[in-house]
Amino acid sequence: MSDDEDVAPAPKRTRVYYGSLEEKERERLSSESKRGGDGVKAGIKAGNINISSGEYLELEERVSERQNDALAAFEQRRRARQITVSTDDAEVKAGLRALGEPITLFGEGPADRRERLRGVLSVVGPDALKKSRRDEEKAKRSQDECQQTWYHEGSASLKDARLWLAKYSLPRAIKRLEAARAHREVPEATRAIRTQEQQNSLRNLNNFCSQIGDDRPISFCHFSPDSKMLATASWSGLCKLWSVPDCSLIRTLRGHSTNVGAVVFRPQAGVSLDQSDVSLASCATDGSVKLWNLKSDEPVADIEGHSDRVSRVSWHPSGRFLGTTSYDNSWRLWDLEVQEEILHQEGHSKGVHDIHFHPDGSLAATGGLDAFGRVWDLRTGRCIVFLEGHLREIYSVHFSPNGYHLATGSGDNTCKVWELRTRKCLYTVPAHQNLLSSVRFQPTDGHFLLTGAYDNMAKVWSHPGWTPLKTLAGHEGKVMGVDVSPDGKQIATCSYDRTFKLWLSE
Repeated sequence: MSDDEDVAPAPKRTRVYYGSLEEKERERLSSESKRGGDGVKAGIKAGNINISSGEYLELEERVSERQNDALAAFEQRRRARQITVSTDDAEVKAGLRALGEPITLFGEGPADRRERLRGVLSVVGPDALKKSRRDEEKAKRSQDECQQTWYHEGSASLKDARLWLAKYSLPRAIKRLEAARAHREVPEATRAIRTQEQQNSLRNLNNFCSQIGDDRPISFCHFSPDSKMLATASWSGLCKLWSVPDCSLIRTLRGHSTNVGAVVFRPQAGVSLDQSDVSLASCATDGSVKLWNLKSDEPVADIEGHSDRVSRVSWHPSGRFLGTTSYDNSWRLWDLEVQEEILHQEGHSKGVHDIHFHPDGSLAATGGLDAFGRVWDLRTGRCIVFLEGHLREIYSVHFSPNGYHLATGSGDNTCKVWELRTRKCLYTVPAHQNLLSSVRFQPTDGHFLLTGAYDNMAKVWSHPGWTPLKTLAGHEGKVMGVDVSPDGKQIATCSYDRTFKLWLSE
């Protein structure tokens, strides 16, 4: 050990203060606060301490918000526990659907779905589901009310027309039934021989005349009641009258400015009617309907009412009424004696394309773009037969002279024959390779059916039996219209190739 280490440390001397220490303590505190204030100032000056005046954080408000949220969550859970939810999973899904929520989530089971419905009801209230169900029931009731059949009071002229139609049609129906009974009394062998002769004659049909009718496609053709004239309608807006069978032009009817859809002769025109009387009616795509006589090239009257394309016109067998079909989803009946519209009939969900009247004058058949056909009783205004079966639009309808068969041609390439007595489809004729534009029964006894289609051909079918007898081929474009003369000896076809053809049996 060194000598320094041997020296003992100096004893620590204690300080003894006498009196009060208050003044010494104050001096010490003031000096410390002064040194601390100088340090804060130096830190602020150096940019190490940032203090902005007027900004402060109220801890009490933040704490109160969290407390409110927690209380709301507890309250929601309490309400959810009190809500009764069905244990049927189908009812739970229906409730979620009614509330606008997804009926199921990925990986969600029935118990989870039930809890989710309970949670939704705790937010929107337990009465929300009942309210949504009441709204659904109210909407369903209103929809059912809209689908109910309703009637409104008709005009006095409509009532008079219905009574007149009843008085007109009943005697004709009696005569038709008497003729049917007389035909039934004919021996079966005699009827078979007659049918065989008629079919052999139809198999010998040949093209007798082909005539260029216009510069545009010919959309419609119709024979006069005396079978001596043929009227054609064209997309050029012109209607022309031709003498048959020599196919020479008689007159050009000028009045339409757009595509003409149809031109038809009035019953008894050229037979008992004077040439100055209204003898023809035509319609066009601009919604116009015009009436013509056999003396003038100009229309004698215009019929206004439709707001859309008028596709077809048809005369009632009496010649007093005119039916028009339009793409405004309705058809109308016009009384030419009182010169007013007596019936505006709706019923189709799309445009109405064709109309034809029953030989007795009691019924009217319409075919629409909704693929449905309807048979209307003109004496009561009711739809008595609903024709459902076609897959595409119905473009042509035609009654058979026997009174209980109706043919319809459709865009589904088939022709259906309907039995009105049983209100069912009797037979479906797979007639063509393209849509059927026109169907016609033979007008005297209906022993054959004529169809025209967009496959450039017209075909003749036996009735009954519906076997093909003859294919009338020769047009270079789609066949847009066909007709059979009232005497049953001539057939006319018109086409998109701007020609019309006459077919006669050798």
